[in-house]
Amino acid sequence: MKNFKSGKAKVGSTGMVFDIKRYAIHDGPGIRTTVFLKGCLLNCSWCHNPEGKAREQEFMWWKERCIGCRDCQNVCTKGAISFLDDSFVFDNKKCDLCRACADACHSQALKLVGKEMTVTQAMKEIEKDMVFYDESGGGVTLSGGEPLLQPDFSASLLRACKEIGIHTAVDTCGHADSDIVSKVSKHVDLFLYDLKLINDEKHAKFTGVSNKLILENLKRLSDNGQKIIVRFPLVPGVNDDEKDVLELGGFVSSLKGVKELSILPYHKAGVEKSKRLKKQTDLFFVNHSPSVETLREVEQKLRGFGLRIQIGG
Repeated sequence: MKNFKSGKAKVGSTGMVFDIKRYAIHDGPGIRTTVFLKGCLLNCSWCHNPEGKAREQEFMWWKERCIGCRDCQNVCTKGAISFLDDSFVFDNKKCDLCRACADACHSQALKLVGKEMTVTQAMKEIEKDMVFYDESGGGVTLSGGEPLLQPDFSASLLRACKEIGIHTAVDTCGHADSDIVSKVSKHVDLFLYDLKLINDEKHAKFTGVSNKLILENLKRLSDNGQKIIVRFPLVPGVNDDEKDVLELGGFVSSLKGVKELSILPYHKAGVEKSKRLKKQTDLFFVNHSPSVETLREVEQKLRGFGLRIQIGG
């Protein structure tokens, strides 16, 4: 593989990144580096990365790490931090994101989530594991949040990866204008396309948006010969009944060239993250993962459509 030349990156291409995960093995083939971008237009209450929903930077607070020194409160010149019954209270209307509070936290209980990065900065992290991409058939995956919500940065970063021979994947919900999808897809080897529900009314109820654009973009990508693996987050009480499963299987099997589907069983990792963000969570109706029996039944139904099914990413 070649080395990335920063001069080729689009001037002004910066993105809001909340994490870069190395040695990822569930975000596409081989060993990968996954770049997580902030911002998503969907509001799935079961989201396992709630820190990726907001486009702007925000704070997370770990109660179990806090030693109660109140140094964060003392250094805040805006009066944005207070404590109520030993619980951190944050007023984001007063905060100017100077991060003095996080820097003053000796126990690392307070963290500013989100960092503005250039393509060059991101590529420096990505290039650290080139040998693993080569040996495992891996590469780079953009996830989130929603990468299509930062199209200029996503397209520039993907193009930079392709220029030096790195396999690229995008994990997306597909809720974006078609011209944005077209712009980004030019530099994508594989789409990991999340599909929650086919029923538009239920989709709007549980995610806050219609799925019309999502389904249209998925069909357009498949018609254009794009390599796609559909990802189906299986959430008890949301999309695990027979009608929803059969509708999804029927739609996916009708797509040109799409033969793979991954079932992603719901887990509660997002609940604690939401608490750390000091955000309310609507996960009261989702208090357990799908049973082994349910997973087997769903898998069997989807295999009936001639699809290759995998449990997990």
